[in-house]
Amino acid sequence: MDMKRDYYEDVRLISSPVVAFWFAALLVFLYLFPFFVGNYYIYVANYIAINIIVVTGLNLLVGYTGQISLGHAGFFAIGAYGTVILMVKASFPFLLALPCAALVAAGFGFLLGLPALRLEGPYLSIATLGFGLTITQIIGRIELFGGREGLHAPDIVIGPWIIDTDKEFYFLLITLTILLLLFMRNLIKTRVGRAFIAIRDADIAAQTMGVNIVYYKTLAFAVSAFYAGIGGGLYAFVLKFIDPEIFTLMMSIMFLAMVVVGGLGSMMGSIAGAALLCWLDLKLRNILDIPYVGDWLESLSKSWFSITGVSNIQFIVFGSIMVLIMLFEPLGIYGIWLRTKRYWRTWPF
Repeated sequence: MDMKRDYYEDVRLISSPVVAFWFAALLVFLYLFPFFVGNYYIYVANYIAINIIVVTGLNLLVGYTGQISLGHAGFFAIGAYGTVILMVKASFPFLLALPCAALVAAGFGFLLGLPALRLEGPYLSIATLGFGLTITQIIGRIELFGGREGLHAPDIVIGPWIIDTDKEFYFLLITLTILLLLFMRNLIKTRVGRAFIAIRDADIAAQTMGVNIVYYKTLAFAVSAFYAGIGGGLYAFVLKFIDPEIFTLMMSIMFLAMVVVGGLGSMMGSIAGAALLCWLDLKLRNILDIPYVGDWLESLSKSWFSITGVSNIQFIVFGSIMVLIMLFEPLGIYGIWLRTKRYWRTWPF
């Protein structure tokens, strides 16, 4: 029988030998992946892994707690600049600078969570949007952060190990991603995670049952900001250079789109949504190089629009995907997976 008798069964990572086998196979695949692909695909994997970290944290806030944020690019920027500044100006080692910068982002997340106690829906969206825009403007005007010229990321040195290639960085990044995913998975299954879900479903009822609304709402913002800060700190070393123009409103919208497309309130949805939209983002940046499609779009743009507008086609595609998902599959990719799994379990009946 597929029945859980206590919460410890819910928290347990390996529930059966089959799960243990596939989990081990996944780990082997992930760690052998860079030995069989070119450098470009390693860069794509790094880019996807960073977005998975950020989207996992954002899904805790949006999918599990029922809050909203359009300012995660601000936390992302704090993590990126904080990590680089601590390494360059304070001579912090990477493994210390990264969590310290993420804790600073978590502190800002806690402060931003305070308005969430009185705001919700579009009002909270506007508040978080203002935070994200303000952070990038402040960073761009302070000389310590390089102003509008930005900062170059230093080399990562961990003991005798100098990480200066995408392949070497991949092993560090994939290890951190796995650890953060496991932590989030266990957090959601604990009493804290159940409090988040209770607030999402009915905050007044949750408060009546003894859930501390103030504590858990601000905690959700802080943990979500911490994950965004970790992602931002890692992103600085993928690009090797950061400037305020990178952390735009569209970045925050992209993070939210990944959550919605993947599936609200789902760990698997966070991974699938980030992987799909990151891959589409990189492909659509060079849409004119796609055979047949690129030629057709170029001729269409020259005839009716401006050729410079082709670069914005990716946002039209992302918007269309979100509309279709909300219309036909509100649970996103995770919902499609659930229906597929249910179909094969009951087949041929």
